[in-house]
Amino acid sequence: MVSNDRQGQPGVSLAGAVDLGALKHQVDAQPGQTGGAPAAGGYVVDTTEASFQAMVQTSATFPILLLLWVPTDDRLFPLATKLGQVVNAQEGKIQLSRIDIASNPQIAQTFQVQGAPALFALLAGRPMPILEGLPTDDELTQITDQLIPQVIQMAQQAGITGTAPYQETSQEGSSSAEDQGGQEQAVPSSHQEANRLAQEGDYAGAAEAYAKVIEADPNDDLARREHAKALLMDRSSAADVRQVRQMAADAPDDLDAQLAVADVDMIGGQIQDAFDRLLDFLGSHRDQMEPIRQRLLEYFTIPEPADPRLAKARRRLSTMMY
Repeated sequence: MVSNDRQGQPGVSLAGAVDLGALKHQVDAQPGQTGGAPAAGGYVVDTTEASFQAMVQTSATFPILLLLWVPTDDRLFPLATKLGQVVNAQEGKIQLSRIDIASNPQIAQTFQVQGAPALFALLAGRPMPILEGLPTDDELTQITDQLIPQVIQMAQQAGITGTAPYQETSQEGSSSAEDQGGQEQAVPSSHQEANRLAQEGDYAGAAEAYAKVIEADPNDDLARREHAKALLMDRSSAADVRQVRQMAADAPDDLDAQLAVADVDMIGGQIQDAFDRLLDFLGSHRDQMEPIRQRLLEYFTIPEPADPRLAKARRRLSTMMY
């Protein structure tokens, strides 16, 4: 569950970033015209009650900006569009998670909001209130130009330095029914159950479902990639990043500790660090060849095949094996 402590990490404060009192317009957003809502994509995701806990867990890896809104209210479209543009420009340093409070009222109750829109920063499961109600132009400029960079800086100071995953869309910035239908069709029919489980945060179930897809079609490279990602998230998505890193530093010869911190690196998008950590460890612990080889082979399915980091790591592993 999300912590009720809204003061943020010890020693970290949003004081002075934005006048929170001036932002609390207490606007009770009512459903407006349908159509035209900005689509998710890039570093913008839509979260539901089913995937909420998984989203909270990932805030220990990268900071999250939470927008509680009603996507059928056209008065909120400019705010959602602007936040999405600014977050996407950060290229994974922060993620925008949008929550439809009309369809997910339990989440609205969790945050004790009176209406939409409401905006929070989420760091390691701790929410910090930013906005409730429609902001003025000046207030929105404060949020986009000052507060979002400050949240990223706060996260980095707290050791939350990972990179959010990039989400493909059929057409960036478009949300017509035709576009959304095309996005759904982008998931192969044989993957739909596994994809649904992953979206809901059931990574163990997703890994099992992808394994069945691979069994039916051993040449399905996309399923292999998603299977590896599901296994990775199942193992370590809820890990305390700072604790994992400290354990690895305290026990440099402990295989499990090094595997755990490599997982954290992979989830955070620090692929080179994950490869180098395990390969460096293997260099002085040749008796641990098989578990490290197996973990690296899993990792190797995650980057794009043309990624130069992948080729370099494969060559290095081959040299150590023979």
